Amino acid sequence: MKVLTLMRHAKSSWQNVTLSDRERPLNERGEQDAPMMAKRIVLAGIRPSLIISSPALRTWTTARIVAQEIGYPLEFLQREDNLYLASLDEILDVLLAQDPDFNDLLLVGHNPGLTTLANYLVPGLVDNLPTAAVVSVRFELPDWNLYNRPEIELLTYDFPKRERLSTPGR
Repeated sequence: MKVLTLMRHAKSSWQNVTLSDRERPLNERGEQDAPMMAKRIVLAGIRPSLIISSPALRTWTTARIVAQEIGYPLEFLQREDNLYLASLDEILDVLLAQDPDFNDLLLVGHNPGLTTLANYLVPGLVDNLPTAAVVSVRFELPDWNLYNRPEIELLTYDFPKRERLSTPGR
């Protein structure tokens, strides 16, 4: 069995308009949401054996925060240039290139590619994957070739505002 967890980077800052898109850091909310979602990843029983991130500062920072919170060795974090603003096919290609010995992969990336992938795996799941959202699925394959759309079990779909939205009286 393989477990694939998708995480959109946490909320980024647009304060410094001179920065390139790749250089945008997390804003204050993003710095709060990333560790909170890491704790929820642990509570969901997700234990990645490999974490791969887009090289953009906001995604790399999100991946580092999550790794620290879940006890994943920072030196094993991988940057993948092809994940930066990747399309569905580009993400599927990145996954396909992963060693099949890894059974639990966390991919930190961007929209619209992650929303497209989430809906490819679980049709109709979400209109737009919010920042710091996590989607985790399980499937039975010997490798990471998702082009044939295996039967998918949704393990979790969570995002920072979910708790506030589902709390009675709010």
